[in-house]
Amino acid sequence: MSSLSWRAALTSIAILGTTVYAVPQMPDHVGMHQQMGPIGSDQSMMSPQGIPEMMQSCMRQMMHSAMTQEHPGSQAADQHGMMMGMDEAMAAQPTMPGQDAFGAIQEVVQILETNPRTDWSKVNIAALREHLIDMNELTLHAVAVERTLDNGIEIAVTGQGRTLEAVKRMVPAQVGELVKPGWNATTQELSNGIKLVVTTADAKQVPKLKALGFLGIMAQGAHHQTHHLMMAKGEFAH
Repeated sequence: MSSLSWRAALTSIAILGTTVYAVPQMPDHVGMHQQMGPIGSDQSMMSPQGIPEMMQSCMRQMMHSAMTQEHPGSQAADQHGMMMGMDEAMAAQPTMPGQDAFGAIQEVVQILETNPRTDWSKVNIAALREHLIDMNELTLHAVAVERTLDNGIEIAVTGQGRTLEAVKRMVPAQVGELVKPGWNATTQELSNGIKLVVTTADAKQVPKLKALGFLGIMAQGAHHQTHHLMMAKGEFAH
């Protein structure tokens, strides 16, 4: 057996041993064992040196792998199987759904499923999907031409086809949220979109409106998540 194999095995064992011994030496851990007293029948799970049997088994397998890595046949297969098992156990699991609209729907469905009072006869996931398509069209495909005013901002939001439909639904619906900070907001229908005018009597707010621009203004208010859940429940239509 090569010295490299021995060094790799011994290094891994040293790391595992250090990790195991570090936990009992923590003050809180010691205090907890003092309060609990004798472990009793569960004590058989630990060796006299305080190393869990599972950790010892892992060490033995690593030593066996290092000793047999140069030999063909079943021993090489055992080594490969052990390494594959360790890789699978340590592999991180993905958390992202892969697509933002899909993830939003997935989250809402999970909320509905965990709520025993959900009335499934009223649930309308299709309506939520259409709204999320509107959001996507507005965010990525609508054209926003901004013109600064002395007391605010004027924005011509235009588009074609499905994008135009989204503009006409979402921009006027946002006006109610824009009056909450004390702004004045109005919309005017254009042949190919909507003109949104947002002004303020507070001169200090004017730079903020200009900095926010179209999407920043559309994102005002933490109402989207609540509306999404209400849409899915069949309680709200944008």
